Amino acid sequence: MDGISCDRCGKGLLLDEDVRYLVQIVVQAAYDPMEISREDLKKSNRDEWNSLLKKLETLTEKEAQDQIHREFRFDLCPPCQRVYLETPLPGLSSAG
Repeated sequence: MDGISCDRCGKGLLLDEDVRYLVQIVVQAAYDPMEISREDLKKSNRDEWNSLLKKLETLTEKEAQDQIHREFRFDLCPPCQRVYLETPLPGLSSAG
């Protein structure tokens, strides 16, 4: 992530290679819009909110944040970029 070396193989970038590749990964909670009716609001009560708050209290700030949003940045040399494009998620075949 320093732009000086490949985060996959450690090879020097810009000195040993003419180009480097930046991989940016965003992992975020999927948001599905939902309609909230008056009946839904009537069902919600203080006990449900207190239960939710107690669950949140058991998480560290990082754990709570990771459940919502996390970003990664990696620098890759050309050979590692080709490998990454073929298999971005090891164990799964390429979707593209």
